[in-house]
Amino acid sequence: MNAQANAHILVVDDVDKNVRLLADILTARGYRTSTAASGEEALARIADDPPDLVLLDVMMPGMNGYDVCRAIRADPARAVLPVVLVTALNPEQERVNGLNAGADDFLSKPIHQAELLARVRSLLRVKTLYDEVQRQRAELLAWNRTLEQRVAESVQQLERVGQLKRFFSPQLAQAIIEGGADDPLKSHRREITVVFLDLRGFTAFTETADPEEVMAVLAQYHAAMGQLVLDHQGTLERFSGDGMMIFFNDPQPVDDAPARALRMAVQMQREMAALSGQWRRRGYDLHMGIGIAQGFATLGGIGFDGRIDYGAIGTVTNLAARLCGEAAGGEILVSQRIKAALHDMALEAEWSIEAVGELELKGFHRKVAAWRVFGGVDR
Repeated sequence: MNAQANAHILVVDDVDKNVRLLADILTARGYRTSTAASGEEALARIADDPPDLVLLDVMMPGMNGYDVCRAIRADPARAVLPVVLVTALNPEQERVNGLNAGADDFLSKPIHQAELLARVRSLLRVKTLYDEVQRQRAELLAWNRTLEQRVAESVQQLERVGQLKRFFSPQLAQAIIEGGADDPLKSHRREITVVFLDLRGFTAFTETADPEEVMAVLAQYHAAMGQLVLDHQGTLERFSGDGMMIFFNDPQPVDDAPARALRMAVQMQREMAALSGQWRRRGYDLHMGIGIAQGFATLGGIGFDGRIDYGAIGTVTNLAARLCGEAAGGEILVSQRIKAALHDMALEAEWSIEAVGELELKGFHRKVAAWRVFGGVDR
């Protein structure tokens, strides 16, 4: 509130002419005034219509000015309400008593108009500053509460995303949390690049190894391959023992799905070579074959209310799986469409690629052209 305009001042005095004099002076200067003829009435008016300043006579019947001042200060809501004691008694002694009661300033009778207005303006200016500080404090508290709420919501969202990432790819988990017009779990059709990989020699290994050894090998295998899936932003569709299926361009579209898939596959074979060396020293002869194909598939949530998986259905997934089955340990076989896509992107030189010829694949009526990819050119 502006200290010089529309401030509300309560004038308290049991002498009517004193009340009228003070009220007239203040009203003429633009202040809004109210009056009380006793201490009890003053406290009632303060409760009903809180003023911005109180001019309080000391000598009144019943509650005197000191009693009223102490009652005001006892209320936490009025702890900083400016109170000016008006007295005709000994100024020095009254100041001590007034300070003990909680008064802010003093006026001696008879009242000098200039002094009255100067003290009123000074105290109202202080109260205005205090009110502004309180307003800013309330805003700061509100902002802090909002920030705390947003931080809590962000933490909860991160926790939900973290939980979802244990079952879905990071891109899909984020899309599920964010929601929006397009439900990522809703069935849709899209062209994707599918990578299928599994271990050679795994069946023979499981027949002779202890279950603990099998689980330890799978844990190493899944951890190494899974990290490369994350690094290349692929969508891991499923684990099936030693088999893994990954696709690109869904749910997050990418412009270089075939090249990204092949770069991941090459790094997987390099990582697998290191793992195979470790396992060989422990008597395990395990290698990995990879098949990559491109084509359209239907994607979305598969399952029921209690359990949903995210999957892809289409010929392209079968083709990647069959190419993987034909790949020897350490090999990467790709379909004709992958080879053509790399050519279109002028990326064939990044790898050494040779024709395998046409393969007879289970589930395909015609022979399928395939290509073998060797390593990558260091860049």
